[in-house]
Amino acid sequence: MKNDNMLESFDLQRISAQLDAEAYAVLPGCFDADEARAMANLLDAGRVKRGPDGGEFHYFDEAMPPRLNAWCDASYRWLVPLANRWNTLAGIDRTFPPEFEAFLEANRGAGQHRQQSHLCRLREGDRLGLHRHDEGEWTFPFQLVALLSEPKRAFTGGEFVMTEQRPRMQSRPMVVPLQYGDIAIIASAQRPVQGAHGYYRGHLKHAISRVRSGERIGLEWVFHQTQ
Repeated sequence: MKNDNMLESFDLQRISAQLDAEAYAVLPGCFDADEARAMANLLDAGRVKRGPDGGEFHYFDEAMPPRLNAWCDASYRWLVPLANRWNTLAGIDRTFPPEFEAFLEANRGAGQHRQQSHLCRLREGDRLGLHRHDEGEWTFPFQLVALLSEPKRAFTGGEFVMTEQRPRMQSRPMVVPLQYGDIAIIASAQRPVQGAHGYYRGHLKHAISRVRSGERIGLEWVFHQTQ
């Protein structure tokens, strides 16, 4: 990425307001073309799984690549005040530590050792079904996703979509407008939503629609680990 402090160029107050309103916020142009290609070239670096609807998922089992790990550390520290605020609003009695390594140590203490972050390659006809990341005692309310191939040139279709379920309401669909090199902060599973009588929890899932042609490569990283 451009630098480890790149997030500081974004307005945290505006990002927080957009996350409160939409459950996602797009950070445009975080990867340049060379960095996107370098990330895509890590596709064969870890454990590979096939999805039930096609696609290849390449997990960073032992450790994240050093460059990406450094950026995860920086982005965790940037997001942790928002995460603690969301927990307070949602009535969750848990405060996240300010440093990423301390958070990972808490994960390991709870038996959460397995990395969930991965690269995803979808070819024509592949898609990623609705899912969420809320496994384990320690779960961070945000995760990040990035698009590493160019829409309309490298692939068509493959839109990143989210749904939110609220009590006594129909599910709310959203299309996250990712472009080449963008990162989006998204709610990993639930978020506080203000209602007439205080805050309640909205439950979210995300997916990637069917790729119609070409090859779509994306990056999804989850701060918490799983068992």
